[in-house]
Amino acid sequence: MQTNALVETDRQHLIHPVIGYRAHEARGVTVLDSGRGVWLRDSEGRELLDAFAGLWCVNTGYGQQSIVDAAMRQMTKLPYATSYFHFGSEPAIELAEQLTSLAPAALSRVYFTLGGSDAVDSAVRFITYYYNALGKPQKKHFIALERGYHGSSSLGAGLTALPVFHRHFDLPLATQHHIPSPYPYRSATPEDPQAIIAASVAALEAKVTELGAEHVAAFFCEPVQGSGGVIVPPRGWLAAMRDACRRLDILFVADEVITGFGRTGPLFACAAEQIEPDLMTVAKGLTAGYAPMGAVLMAEHVYQAIADGAPADVPVGHGQTYSAHPVSAAIGLEVLRLYHEGGLLANGQVRARQFGAALDALREHPLVGDARHRGLLGALELVANKDTRAPFDPSLKLPARLFDAAYRHGVIFRAFGDNTLGFAPALCLAEDECDEMFARVTRTLDELLDAADVRAALRTHARA
Repeated sequence: MQTNALVETDRQHLIHPVIGYRAHEARGVTVLDSGRGVWLRDSEGRELLDAFAGLWCVNTGYGQQSIVDAAMRQMTKLPYATSYFHFGSEPAIELAEQLTSLAPAALSRVYFTLGGSDAVDSAVRFITYYYNALGKPQKKHFIALERGYHGSSSLGAGLTALPVFHRHFDLPLATQHHIPSPYPYRSATPEDPQAIIAASVAALEAKVTELGAEHVAAFFCEPVQGSGGVIVPPRGWLAAMRDACRRLDILFVADEVITGFGRTGPLFACAAEQIEPDLMTVAKGLTAGYAPMGAVLMAEHVYQAIADGAPADVPVGHGQTYSAHPVSAAIGLEVLRLYHEGGLLANGQVRARQFGAALDALREHPLVGDARHRGLLGALELVANKDTRAPFDPSLKLPARLFDAAYRHGVIFRAFGDNTLGFAPALCLAEDECDEMFARVTRTLDELLDAADVRAALRTHARA
């Protein structure tokens, strides 16, 4: 089908996620055609450096033949196996074993999902069952972070604290609550990490006190907040929040859907602070985007309480048709091999130093107020005044303009609604590709700086 026909067919039939439907109808789709490593090619033949790994997920890069081969072998041998009725498949069982051997030690059980959103949804359902089984049915309230993202399922979208996921969806629920993010750049004490950590702990304690500890089930958090603007908390924050949850007698859930599988350096971000969550959600880098799959990793004490919550022959009523899909599991096994034996984790850790230095260097750009990063996860926050940290007026519509300018310069990144640019390149990123990525980002920023209305906004805020 020719590109023009594809665009019109898409406009008439395909509903895209998290997009203005009328805006998409007017604009039309950009059709991606092929990929190799960190490079994409669209249907018009334009070559694009993907600085966002698809949607934080193609950690291995595109076109890894060994992943394709693993999928083909499993497709040929056994393309589907239900995990209902006591059935299972070899790849899923092996993947569960490998994940628990690599994850924080407390996490000994795995439930496979289709992706991150239903991993969070599953975690909420398991936690609800857990407390009911323990005879604590009043523990129904959940706490998460402002600007946090925990998917777009009916339950997870309420834990998510981004307005677009709540508007017209009757969310958040009355049992879902949020406390301020550990956001150094927008903190009153940006140079004092201990004060930021103490404020987060105090906010959690205050919210639990307000609700009553006997009513609070769990605290959900991302080790680095992704879709909320790549907010990187101070070192030690994660451990402090885990310790607070233990004192408060609530479960601690680490949402590593974005941060897992080498994105922040180690295989899991929790490992950097030796954190052992009660539950951990993963997806994205689990299969590097080559097939849908997510998981809930569960501590033994949570599993045992759920298992003992009913007679042995009474099912725990939670499941999905494609849970533990054998093809996705076979892909996951090969992706894990590439992280370790294939050297992707090691390369990501080396490249992270170059990546971070390049982000930090862009603090000197007239538009950039903050650069932040951990591993190969980073952001640039654009401001109209560096001294006051004043943001640009939303009427300038900079995110859409930035994305379009970046496309013209042959680079793809995330342009968040608050004028923050998000970066998450594949772990296979080479040294020269990292240099080229930031050369293209710089040209994009320079083009925006040349716009008359942007320069006017800078002058206005400089006089204020």
